[in-house]
Amino acid sequence: MYKTVEDYLADLKQELAGSDQATIQDALSDAEEHLRMAVASLREDKPDLAEETALQTAIDQYGSPAETAAAYAEVERRTAPGLSSGVNRKSRSFLGRFFGVYAHTRAWGAILYMLIALVTGSLYFTWAVMGLSFSVSFSIFIFGLPFALLFLLSVRGLALLEGRIVEALLGVRMPRRPLFAPRGLKWLERLKMQLLDKYTWLALIYMLLQMPLGTLYFSLLTTLFVFSLSLIAMPFAQLLLQIPPIQTSSTMIFLPFWALILIGLAGILTATLTMHLARGIGWLHGRYAKFMLVTE
Repeated sequence: MYKTVEDYLADLKQELAGSDQATIQDALSDAEEHLRMAVASLREDKPDLAEETALQTAIDQYGSPAETAAAYAEVERRTAPGLSSGVNRKSRSFLGRFFGVYAHTRAWGAILYMLIALVTGSLYFTWAVMGLSFSVSFSIFIFGLPFALLFLLSVRGLALLEGRIVEALLGVRMPRRPLFAPRGLKWLERLKMQLLDKYTWLALIYMLLQMPLGTLYFSLLTTLFVFSLSLIAMPFAQLLLQIPPIQTSSTMIFLPFWALILIGLAGILTATLTMHLARGIGWLHGRYAKFMLVTE
C-alpha cells in the first residue's frame, strides 16, 4: 500500500527504466495529475476518508505501476514518431546508400526544420528577450510579479510546442503533455516553483539560442542548395539557351561538352552531400532539443 503519490511515482519510474526519457516524463505527469485529482475528489466527497485510503482507491482505478508501465509501452509501440524509422529499406551498395538519402524521410524533415527554424527561432528569441526585459522592468510595480509568472508559463508552453515540431520533423520522441503543476497554489508560490525549476531556465536558454542556430541552419542550407542548383543548371543554360557559364564585360567563355558534364555531376554531388549534411544536423539538433526540453 502506497502512503504518498511520490512513492507510487518512484515505483512507476523504476518500472519504466529503459524507456525513452520523454515517455517517462509523460507517464509521470499523467499519473501524478490523475492520482492527485482523484484523491482530492474522494476526500472532498468524504472528508473523513484517510489520505492513504483515498490514494489506494485511486491507484486501484488507475492501475499499479507495472500495469501503467505496460500500457505506456504498448502506446509507444503504436504511436512512434512518424519519421523515426527513416527509409523502409536500405540498399547494401555504397552508391545506393549515398543517393538513397533522397528517399529518406528524416533528411526531408530535417530540411524543412532547418528552413522554418529561422522563423521560429526569431519568434522565440524576440519573445524571450521582451519577456525578460518587461519582467525586470515591471518588477517595481504591483503587477510585475504576476506578469513574470505569465511569461514563465508561456516559456513552458512554447517549449512544449517546439518539442512537437521537433518530433514531427526530426523523428525524435519529445514530451506530448505539459509537466504537472499542482492546483490551488497561490500565484507567489507558483512563481517561486517556476523560478526554482531548472526546466524553466533550460527552456528559456533554448529559446534564446534558437535564433542564431536557425539563422545558421537557414543560411547554410540555402547557400549549399543554391550553389548546387546553379552547377546543375549551367549545362542546360549553355546547351539550350546559349548562355555562357563564364561571362565578363568583354568576353564570353563557352565550355566544352565534357566540362559541362563534370559541372552537372558536381552539382548533383553537392546537392546529395547537402542532403546528408541536413540529415546529420537534424539528428544532432534532435538530441540537443531532447537534452534541453526533457526533464527526466
